[in-house]
Amino acid sequence: MTGLRTDLYELRMAASYLRRGMTGRATFSLFSRRLPPRRGFLVAAGLAEALTFLEDFAFDADDLRYLRDAVGFDQPALAALSTLRFTGDVRAVPEGRVVFADEPLLEVTAPIAEAQLVETGVLNLITFHTSIASKAARCRLAAGDAELVDFAFRRTHGIEAGAAVARASAIAGFAATSDVEAARRYGLAPSGTMAHSYVEAFPDERSAFRAFAADFPTNPIFLVDTYDTPAGVRAAVDVATELGLTGPLGVRLDSGDLAALAREARAILDGAGLTDARIIASGSLDEDVIAGLVAAGAPIDGYGVGTKMGVSYDAPSLDSAYKLVAVGDRPVLKLSPGKATLPGPKQVFRDPTGATGDVVGLRDEPAPDGREPLLVPVMRDGRRLDPADPAEAVRAARGRFDADLRWLPARARRLADPEPLPVAVSPALAALHDRVAAEVRRAGSS
Repeated sequence: MTGLRTDLYELRMAASYLRRGMTGRATFSLFSRRLPPRRGFLVAAGLAEALTFLEDFAFDADDLRYLRDAVGFDQPALAALSTLRFTGDVRAVPEGRVVFADEPLLEVTAPIAEAQLVETGVLNLITFHTSIASKAARCRLAAGDAELVDFAFRRTHGIEAGAAVARASAIAGFAATSDVEAARRYGLAPSGTMAHSYVEAFPDERSAFRAFAADFPTNPIFLVDTYDTPAGVRAAVDVATELGLTGPLGVRLDSGDLAALAREARAILDGAGLTDARIIASGSLDEDVIAGLVAAGAPIDGYGVGTKMGVSYDAPSLDSAYKLVAVGDRPVLKLSPGKATLPGPKQVFRDPTGATGDVVGLRDEPAPDGREPLLVPVMRDGRRLDPADPAEAVRAARGRFDADLRWLPARARRLADPEPLPVAVSPALAALHDRVAAEVRRAGSS
């Protein structure tokens, strides 16, 4: 039950709508007003979790008692909420698609009380997942052909946030996660080596590496920087030789001058004939550090990326909004300075060649020649249309991300000073905006 997973003002507005018999359908649009600094694009994510939230939305007896005793809701309001479920329709940009500011990621059309009540949960899920997927995508761009692993779980803002980060980063091209439950839930590859505490628990590095390789002989990764990194690499080589390890193995660097240490480690490994051994780097990494290591020619095969990706360190949220755009067939808008909105249910039309930017138009207007619509129906009458299993949903989203990243012009992919594609408004939507704005101004002056 998730009925109380909302802000109090949503509950009060919904109760007021219901008291007045306002049960007609309304449309709300969710979008980002602007891109965070240094972002040339966003990656749509969080839709699957948002649809689950909508399907489960309801008030149980404990919820209703709390609203009665702590909030002061009267019996008619409680009776109306007791049977309320989300019965609306949702159109959305599929997860993994590249999107820009001022274009809807999702639109909800439902009886107005239902659409109002779910604002907080839907906005939270889409905003967080999209923020993380967008940050992870920048790491993917920086890393080139190197493998990326999500190491963020221990530093995410909550246990469930850890699973969300694992999922969002997988959509954006990460190969594995350290979060074992998230790996099971979403069909991801689990990944993990050892901590410095493991090395310290043994008399010396060789003893630690020997024990670890004996217990986990398949693809052991040795953490080599607990004491002295080059000595640690040599200890790993000695253990591999002593135990006759012939399968894949690797070393992990977690501190120091990673570029210089990676070159030294590569020389030691190659000199011992371990040319297939992989070098993994971790430790306060983000897209800028990774890009610097790649530019320096550091022989690093994979990166474990944690805190700075898992909290989207430089841009931890989006200036996102969930705004009413239609009540029944009546388009509505805001004229607030800096927060004005466009009226009516919408569609985003994309040039598949990438030569021009997106066009935001009315939902029912014909697509301009050669353009494809981005928003598709994903829920009808409160039930999702494609109940794909969680693992398949992530794989499909990853495929869409890979395709859109290839489509995205190089100027928008730049890590520094990116240039997002422009987003235009169709003539039909512009005309509707002007008409509704004029009506609002006339009504306000009468």
